[in-house]
Amino acid sequence: MRHQLTLRIGPATFRIGSAWPAPVSQLASLYAAYPQPADAIADFTVRLQPTSLARRFIRPSIFITGDHGLADAAPMSLAHGLLAAEMGMNLQMALGWRRHLLLHASSVEKDGRVLVMTGESGSGKSTLAALLGERGWRFMGDEFALLDLDSGAILPFPRLVSLKNRAIEVVAGEVGAGRMGPLLAATAKGDIRHMLPRNDAVARMGQGAMPALLLFPRFGHAADMRAVGQAEIFMRLTQASTNYVALGEPAFTALTRFVRDVPARAIDFPTGEEAIAMVERLWEDMA
Repeated sequence: MRHQLTLRIGPATFRIGSAWPAPVSQLASLYAAYPQPADAIADFTVRLQPTSLARRFIRPSIFITGDHGLADAAPMSLAHGLLAAEMGMNLQMALGWRRHLLLHASSVEKDGRVLVMTGESGSGKSTLAALLGERGWRFMGDEFALLDLDSGAILPFPRLVSLKNRAIEVVAGEVGAGRMGPLLAATAKGDIRHMLPRNDAVARMGQGAMPALLLFPRFGHAADMRAVGQAEIFMRLTQASTNYVALGEPAFTALTRFVRDVPARAIDFPTGEEAIAMVERLWEDMA
């Protein structure tokens, strides 16, 4: 395509092409601190192309495709081109990655141990990971946690953090405008703004660590904490994985080991500050 960028995030390399310059320019700016090896062999290709020749110029409309795609995916406005590129990378990982077990989860690291957080959209896992990344933890990933099939370690995949609606103001107040991307208003999921992880998260994105705690956070409820049984954990994590079935027996073995070895808690919280306090207390108790 006319405009393109090659980008490495954690163990994955993407080549993103676009019929328009703006999405690639925004990506290049926000991912400036990440490796951009122009001559690398990409694991995946993402293409942002017009839904028709006319839609390249008149009310431009983006169709997301690449090595993997969804034929019935709804087109997106060019004003949301950055989001389309991010969604395209998500799609390639979700449908095509086979080197690790993918968990739809955020993760942070402290003292050489990893906290993994998973839950439905709106549970607060992305906001909590972003805030912890500013409070002495190393941010490792927002969209996917990569579980090594042999060692059981969690590998970083520190893409931009996708913040929605009320979470935007909370995190922007913590990190400042310099690490926030443009506001993408009125998307299908409401207002979205991306946050750039701290430099140490990018510099150490080749360094994994062993998981020490699994959390199922839930925002918007009175503070509470409870244990979660292994059968429920296993079921919820298989549902949170996009490649568990495709990987077969190695995924079963790796996930069984994870569920057996990593303690888990479910936490409810009314605010981000309350959640951080709960996490810090729990982390100290399990040290």
